Amino acid sequence: MNAEVSDADYQNLVLPHVSRTFALTIPQLPHALRVPVTNAYLLCRIADTIEDEPAVSAAQTIALMQRFKEAVAGRADPLPLVRDLVPLLSDRTLPSERDLVANMARVIRVTAQFEPAQRAAIVHCVELMCFGMPRFQFAASLRGLGRSSDLDDYCYYVAGVVGEMLTELFCRYSPQIAANRARLNELAESFAQGLQMTNILKDVWEDRGRGVCWLPQEVFTRYGIDLAQLSAQPYDPRFGAALRELIGVAHAHLRNALEYTLLIPPQEAGIRRFCLWAVGLAILTLRKIAHHPQFRAGSDVKVSRSAVAMTQRLTGFALRRNWMLKSLFALAARGLPIAQLPQARSRRPAPNLAAQEPEGYTGTYGSSRV
Repeated sequence: MNAEVSDADYQNLVLPHVSRTFALTIPQLPHALRVPVTNAYLLCRIADTIEDEPAVSAAQTIALMQRFKEAVAGRADPLPLVRDLVPLLSDRTLPSERDLVANMARVIRVTAQFEPAQRAAIVHCVELMCFGMPRFQFAASLRGLGRSSDLDDYCYYVAGVVGEMLTELFCRYSPQIAANRARLNELAESFAQGLQMTNILKDVWEDRGRGVCWLPQEVFTRYGIDLAQLSAQPYDPRFGAALRELIGVAHAHLRNALEYTLLIPPQEAGIRRFCLWAVGLAILTLRKIAHHPQFRAGSDVKVSRSAVAMTQRLTGFALRRNWMLKSLFALAARGLPIAQLPQARSRRPAPNLAAQEPEGYTGTYGSSRV
């Protein structure tokens, strides 16, 4: 990508190439939040690219994650990491992701310009993500995760930490939002899990094509399904029944996401749109999955462009009317199962990657993964 553009402009140029969804929602944010949220997303995407690279060993992944974390925190020069990392990337890494990794230093330079509280929130998010993701990836297999609680933990490290970071940025931006900080913090992880679980359910067959499964075997055991043997054809109604149970869990988390959004003052229209579009598209995706459990690819249950446009129009019309937003959500979620969520468990993650297990680590999250 053109090296003559500014670092901030580079962020804006690369964003649509690595995420169509965030390229749609982030521009809705007020300018003071748009730049740091774009920056945070791109840093998380770099971490995810390192984690997903199949040509890199477990020990290499830990070392690279440690170096990336140090670079983001400003404790190390990112250029040597770029020189070492780019040649390791295989054809499985998309060209846009390769470009982002190659321009990592530009993104980190933007991070360094933020005011201390913003920067601290982003750095903390990246540290937790770099700590948590490898602990699941090393044990990843077609056998899935062992327990539903493992799925919760996985969703926390790949998405919940982002929800916590966004909440901090929102509260720093607006004293009116900060007045609801306690409840927003209670809901942030659940909001993120609702979105992440929707993606996991939608992408189940693509993930299996890569040799991984993020579904909890504990749930499927109740229906007599062995995830290691799971196949899209022929369709097994028992799989559909287990899938419906997980749809109920994701639905419950998305209800928390709506509550989170309604705690944002109506005058903060951009932040509300940012949240509402994500919630709306997720609940519509869940509805498509529930109505078509025989789907064989994420594209089969992808929300149409017309539905995206309708979501934008309806949420725009109802943006400042909480009762109307609740009604729209209820209409979109009509007929979906809903689960009773367990009480959130406290976590005390240790984001020191140097303390992680070296090559050969098999994980504690299921011999049966996140």
